[in-house]
Amino acid sequence: MSFWRTLKVAWEGLALNKVRSFLTTLGVIIGVAAVIVMLAVSAGAEAEIADQINALGANLIVVMPSFSRGGFGRQAGPPPSLTYDDLGTLEGNLIGINGVSAEQSTTQDIKGGDTTLESISVVGTTPSFTKVREYALAEGRFITDDDNDRTNKIVVLGYNIARELFGGASAAVGQSVKIDATKFVVVGVMAEKGLVGSTDYDERVYIPITVLFKKFTYARFGGDTLNMVYVSAESRDTMDDVMAQLSQELMDLYGTTADSPGFALTTQDSIIDAQASTTEAFRNLLGWVAGISLVVGGIGIMNIMLVSVTERTREIGLRQALGARPRDVLLQFLLEAVMLSLIGGIVGVLLGVGGSYAFDELGTMRTEIVTASIPLAFGAAAAVGIFFGYYPATQAAQLDPIEALRRE
Repeated sequence: MSFWRTLKVAWEGLALNKVRSFLTTLGVIIGVAAVIVMLAVSAGAEAEIADQINALGANLIVVMPSFSRGGFGRQAGPPPSLTYDDLGTLEGNLIGINGVSAEQSTTQDIKGGDTTLESISVVGTTPSFTKVREYALAEGRFITDDDNDRTNKIVVLGYNIARELFGGASAAVGQSVKIDATKFVVVGVMAEKGLVGSTDYDERVYIPITVLFKKFTYARFGGDTLNMVYVSAESRDTMDDVMAQLSQELMDLYGTTADSPGFALTTQDSIIDAQASTTEAFRNLLGWVAGISLVVGGIGIMNIMLVSVTERTREIGLRQALGARPRDVLLQFLLEAVMLSLIGGIVGVLLGVGGSYAFDELGTMRTEIVTASIPLAFGAAAAVGIFFGYYPATQAAQLDPIEALRRE
């Protein structure tokens, strides 16, 4: 019997039991769709993390103290750190950068007019903050070098803070606010930025970092020391060169060596890589769960095919009596199993791709379809059909035609 004739007979066998065939493919459909959707969810989570990290600023390098040495490059005495004056040294000596900035923060109540906002993040920073963090203004101006040099009591409000205190950005500029017990003049309002990671940038206010040192807790405890310094390279191509320059400048400042520099440099790529390694375990878990769904679907195919062989014993015996060879019978039942899995695979791919788009458009969960997951899931469905269909097909082929014809 030709292959195409056998294929036609196999299709007719499935068509006789449409409902059972559909229910059999359901396990494969769910498994294939689950593979595509779960990998899309994982890829979307990784992309969301990367976007949030990149939203902190382009080509960012973060300088942090190395606590194994007790701070930035000194082994004895109180833990040292970079100071506000060191920022100018770095910015003047480094080539290929957009700027150098630092941030120190405290939490204070803010009063504007008759409205008081509690526990607002007050960030002391420098003029380069907007360039380093790629954060634009909606109204007014930002902090200047003169503001820091003169410790001017000016403040730039986050977008939501301006709206809550004064009804909007344009109305806020020129107004006065009290941060704790100190009066500040509003000189600008930041553009709307929203939530980045766990930080709501629209719910923060910005003041000169020297004012933060003088008026709040840092004057009593830390002086003008900095916990973190941010350096923005001009492009990704200059990142390595800027990091090399920065390392040398910091070692020169504190008299350390490359063996024990006293500081650590972190880039966005390294943060993204660290997050990616964390989500990899999550992605693998999702993949295994989806894979188990496919195996369960394959077991369903095997079970139904074994039942089908039992129900169609007389048919098998009749075909063999009319000249069908055992390999023709084996091929027929194997084709039935493979067709069930392939149909389930096609429908599963459509549902998986459609479901991924639906989650992304209608839900709060970001998804990104992994192109490789489509052939992977479809190929796995075909493999499941062959693997779990082979045993029932072999059982059918091994039936004795005389015994088969005697069955009631």
